[in-house]
Amino acid sequence: MANDLNSENNTVIETEQHSVTEEQTIRIRAASKGNGLTSLLAGVVAIILGFVLLGIVPEQFVLVAIACIAIGIIALVIGFFKLKEPEHSLIINPDGIKYHHRYGTWFITWENIQRIDTPRVTRGLEQVDLSMVGFRIKSYTPLFGHISQRLMTNLLMEQRPLLMQNTDPSCKTGQCPSSDLIENHKHKLPEGDILTGVQGMFANRMQKLRDRLGYDIYVNEAELDRTADEFVVLVRACHDDVKTRLNYS
Repeated sequence: MANDLNSENNTVIETEQHSVTEEQTIRIRAASKGNGLTSLLAGVVAIILGFVLLGIVPEQFVLVAIACIAIGIIALVIGFFKLKEPEHSLIINPDGIKYHHRYGTWFITWENIQRIDTPRVTRGLEQVDLSMVGFRIKSYTPLFGHISQRLMTNLLMEQRPLLMQNTDPSCKTGQCPSSDLIENHKHKLPEGDILTGVQGMFANRMQKLRDRLGYDIYVNEAELDRTADEFVVLVRACHDDVKTRLNYS
């Protein structure tokens, strides 16, 4: 990768130089993962304090102690799920981009990336950027060799709000009955192969989101260590660098 890719300000990028291949790896740590241990400790303290208050405060202040315990439980849950997240959400290297989620991973090679950008939606007369990064890929076939079934199942649930963006313009009220939330379990690839089950459903979801938003795979800005626009600039620079070195379009 180009050396200037590591000069991003106010971000944490860890780079490893491997002695054999001299390949460069950029690791992206999700901003949402921060303070997981702090949340756990704060939750424990709040719960202990709540139980102490239950034993010493007058009856009319019992609700304060209960509220303290409830806040502590919430902090514990938040901290637990933050710590369960992978150490790095995205790993970028000369082979491509690998996404890490607690339910699995996906991997896209540079050669299979057609376009990278921030998706936009129409709201009234304006075009509004979503807080996401979209990847439009050339072929679905390589992706399905590098994505876990558990992750596909989870993404089918997580991506439901995206289906509400740029909906069918023929729907006058915006509340028309829709089968958007239920995907067909079969999908025929241009190569002729037929995907079934979760793979077929996920392929149909990608096609639907491509038709509406222009991209197949999405990463939320909360899973990045910078804004979506800054991440797009970084990945485009990496993509251009790889295309120049490998001489492909």
